[in-house]
Amino acid sequence: MSGNPAVVMRLLASAYTVAEKAGAIVRRVLHSGELGVVEKTGANDLQTLADRLAQQSICASLSRRFPKVTIIAEEELPAEEVGEDLIETGQAEEILHKTCPAEYSTLKEEELVVWVDPLDGTKEYTEGLLDNVTVLIGIAYGGRAIAGVINQPFHNYQLGEGADLGRTIWGMLGLGTFGFQLQEVRGDKRIVTTTRSHSNKVVMDCVDAMEPHEVIRVGGAGNKIIQLVEGKASAYVFASLGCKKWDTCAPEAILHAVGGKLTDMHGNAYRYDANVKHMNSAGVLATLRNHEYYISRVPQSVLLALKSD
Repeated sequence: MSGNPAVVMRLLASAYTVAEKAGAIVRRVLHSGELGVVEKTGANDLQTLADRLAQQSICASLSRRFPKVTIIAEEELPAEEVGEDLIETGQAEEILHKTCPAEYSTLKEEELVVWVDPLDGTKEYTEGLLDNVTVLIGIAYGGRAIAGVINQPFHNYQLGEGADLGRTIWGMLGLGTFGFQLQEVRGDKRIVTTTRSHSNKVVMDCVDAMEPHEVIRVGGAGNKIIQLVEGKASAYVFASLGCKKWDTCAPEAILHAVGGKLTDMHGNAYRYDANVKHMNSAGVLATLRNHEYYISRVPQSVLLALKSD
């Protein structure tokens, strides 16, 4: 470790180990068979014991070490003492040894905002579609997503009994991405990934307008961005309300770190300042390449239906 790592690198190194612990919590709750499901706004908006415990673990662990960082998380939970068994104090040495990009090397704690989705793909989690599930921790500065960690608690679960479950990928602008192999969809094939459980006519009109050769419907924003960077999809198209800043902050940072792009349906960037509204009200369009093509295909009816912030 070179001297004293920059604050943002220490925060990212903590986010990595905290995300791994949250992933372990998510697995443990599933294996216990007691999911503790409650409906928040309806059958497609669920919360489980895993959401609650993972969020407590992430927020308490990060705020203990970085008390001046603003942390915004998905679940509205009552203020209560978090048990020591949920606290993660470790930091990823691999990240601490990296050289911080110069533009972020002097950032202070109070300038950073962390966006947390403790369990992205909750509905899929309750239905056993475990490859859709991720833990998302994004770091923003100056309104931009600059670094992110995505943990997949059940990566490799299809391999069955004895498989080594879980992986953590991460990335930072100006530094790169780690934990996965960047791949692209071959040639001029357009494969669109979109929502599995929040579809409607506007969503499908927009997907159809992209003239895709194939459409993949899966859960979880984090999962969809992983599909983009691992060559399973060319674009993530979601022309609707529903996605929030904690869904997109970490994935956007990783996508941007490999040269991709995430915007609303109008082509505008989302902001991640502490005081922004949480809803991504103008939808999400994310691509690894050729963003302008997809933006150009968004129907006028969709643009009128989704007002840009």
